[in-house]
Amino acid sequence: MLLLQALVPLAALIAPNHVLAQDRTPTGRLLPPPQFRVPASHAVDHVNLLIGNGGIAPSFTGGMIPSTGPPFAMTRWVAQTRVNYVSRTPYNITELTPTIHGFQATRQPAIWMGESASLALVPGIAPTGDPTEVKADFIQRRLTFVGGFEKRGGEVISPGYYSVELEDGFGGTILVEQSSTSRVGHLRFTFNLGQNATNATPYILIDAVRQSIQAHDPTNITFPVGTVSISQSTNEICGSSNERQDSIITPDSIKEPASHFKGFFCARFDIPLRGVNNTGLMANGSVLAGNMSTTGSMLSAFAMFQKASAVTRKNFTVNVKVGTSFISEDQARRNIDLEIPDAPKDPNNSAERHPGSLEATAQTVRGLWAEKLDRIQIKGASEEDLEIFYTAAAHGLTYPSEQFEEDHYYSAYDNQVHKGPSYTGYSIWDTYRAAWAWVILFAPERVPGMVTSMLNDFKEVSYYFDVCEVGYNGDPKGGWLPMWKNIVETNIMVGTHADSLIGEAFRKGITGFDRDLAWEAVWKDVTVAPVHDNNTVYGDRQENVDFEARAGLSTVYTTKGWVANDIHSESGSRTLDYAYDDFAVYVVAKAMEKPENITSFLFNRSQNAPFTLYNNETGFMEARKADGSWAGPDSGWTEGDKWIYSFDVVQNVPQLVQHRGGNASFVKSLEDHFNGGHNQHTNEPSHHIPYLYSLAGAALRTQERVRTIASSNYNNTPEGLSGNEDCGQMSAWYIFSAMGFYPVNPASGEYVVGSPFFDEMIIDWPQANANSHQSGSRLTIRSSGAPQKQYVKALTVNGEPVVAPVLLHEQIVQGGEIVFEMSDSVEEWGNEPDVIQGLVN
Repeated sequence: MLLLQALVPLAALIAPNHVLAQDRTPTGRLLPPPQFRVPASHAVDHVNLLIGNGGIAPSFTGGMIPSTGPPFAMTRWVAQTRVNYVSRTPYNITELTPTIHGFQATRQPAIWMGESASLALVPGIAPTGDPTEVKADFIQRRLTFVGGFEKRGGEVISPGYYSVELEDGFGGTILVEQSSTSRVGHLRFTFNLGQNATNATPYILIDAVRQSIQAHDPTNITFPVGTVSISQSTNEICGSSNERQDSIITPDSIKEPASHFKGFFCARFDIPLRGVNNTGLMANGSVLAGNMSTTGSMLSAFAMFQKASAVTRKNFTVNVKVGTSFISEDQARRNIDLEIPDAPKDPNNSAERHPGSLEATAQTVRGLWAEKLDRIQIKGASEEDLEIFYTAAAHGLTYPSEQFEEDHYYSAYDNQVHKGPSYTGYSIWDTYRAAWAWVILFAPERVPGMVTSMLNDFKEVSYYFDVCEVGYNGDPKGGWLPMWKNIVETNIMVGTHADSLIGEAFRKGITGFDRDLAWEAVWKDVTVAPVHDNNTVYGDRQENVDFEARAGLSTVYTTKGWVANDIHSESGSRTLDYAYDDFAVYVVAKAMEKPENITSFLFNRSQNAPFTLYNNETGFMEARKADGSWAGPDSGWTEGDKWIYSFDVVQNVPQLVQHRGGNASFVKSLEDHFNGGHNQHTNEPSHHIPYLYSLAGAALRTQERVRTIASSNYNNTPEGLSGNEDCGQMSAWYIFSAMGFYPVNPASGEYVVGSPFFDEMIIDWPQANANSHQSGSRLTIRSSGAPQKQYVKALTVNGEPVVAPVLLHEQIVQGGEIVFEMSDSVEEWGNEPDVIQGLVN
């Protein structure tokens, strides 16, 4: 672990260097200066955004970045240490790079997804004041941390405020401070010029339309097209870019409308942009003399400021507010006015946090995080534990991201602007497992809009099916719910797990969306196959195919109960995922009071289809070919293997247990799984497996395994997530496990009991009313001695004993008191004697 050793102690990396950063956390992190810690928040101060940022191999890193922005921000802002693309984020601390290349507006939702319409602001110095000295090239424009990598320029990282001090290359320094609302970045650049830089001229470059990369091959270079213009009368530089790194995996039927996608921006300076020589445009690094607007590729714009004088040599400050939009430049401009309005023209207003100031912006953003995170109080946790937990909670409130502006949004599904909510960054194959349950609990006011967003996506796809081929007798018109939406659908991963999100919303009492349309959408997933279903493999990131939906539905699954491995990729995983999704749709059907023939069809298929893959001779799940023959134990799995997927029947665990010979035998198979090193917590299909012990009479093993997994896969260093965060799922596992329960079958509304981590947690659940910031109910989880005692002796909810290790959603969300009696030795609770005897033997 050479990299980890290089990262420890973290305090040594982030040592103080400028006067703004003074206070530290007990773990050694620098806190924002006092004027940027308003409102006071113990919880926000424990958010460590470097957790999960480190690691070189893209599959064994959290893939998170230390960005600023509020919960569910449309655009996040982050310092650039490298170029980002699929498999590579813009900031990575373990590369030990001593340089920053700009401050980027990013919409890359996860490390294995692409960027969309990025832009960056880059400060610099023109040593003689000549515009040709402005550096647009990514490598050439780099600036070194003051103090090198060891000191990292006194870098301060927090959700609402970021700062770093950089060497300007000519004997001076540049202090960069940053905050951002959902759609507007707010940056402040303070230039302190070198004593001998007599002709030095500060500038700010805007990298408006960059050279880009598609897929995860850095040699696969593309040249997005866009615009950039300068308005000296309004002190603005505005533009657009059609960069969308995931465009190559857009479903065929929406490629044309999606090709019109653009991201717009408008950067407003607080210093006048005067004179032709003080502003300029660049194409491919060369100045375009006399131009004030242009269209093309590799475009930049810059604003140069007066040459140094005795007065301006120190603390020359420029503020820039950058509005972003998917709708238009005008909307980007309006977003500034709405989210960070200019300060009133009052010469007597010298207040530090006057409206429009960076301090006021940071206060707004910090306040939004505090409103959420301060709802959780924890006793009995170490400082490291608090950082892990509150950072996990913040990660879980980052995705999906807003795609709407005011009350309307641009849809790349049909290239139209619509009224209503829209979100993007739906990594649903990952997040349906527990991250969505966390959002339902902790941001219920968002859930109706998020479900409506998925239904809007369904409506906006103008898509026609080959009726004869798919055998569908209903209306062939309509779209699909998202699988992995990054601006538009990308077909990444398998299964139609939006069914699960909607089913869970129904089960947990969420209202405020079109229930009839929701039923129409999930029923279509169940009954309508994609076009060319009988001859399309749908491989991972396969290009030039249409919506994947439930590939294999019409070829074998509908008639025989499995997806054919000789026709479709990942067929074993698809079979199990489709069966679970059938159960989620069954939950919707029951809530909608659909006829018995529909509910029984859904329920029976959900319960029986998984076991068409169960090979009685081997005792494992195994993919099958269309003719029913076995495909081999290693074929057909998505980010897992036969060991992991043989436990993936969360909607019918009792029958799974029986297939392995009953509780004692099933627990033995779990022991073989864990003791043989087959569990892979770095990837989502393993996340529920330790909780299966509790459902088979061996709660002690769930309690032990959960604690071990938590300690070995989570910590408060940059390598503190053992696998990709995947839009909050890795963190959601930790959050629920720390509370003492986990949603093994999310759509059921049940949580399987584990072993809580702390002495006490007090949680004030938010109300579902989007206009209310009041608390709905208070839940107190008492588990005295839990940090030292991992076993559960007894469990009560509001004084009533809980015998089986399962809690209902209502017992959690309605508040009250859950009391775990903890023990340092194995107890009877949740353990069957014959099962325990089998473990002893």
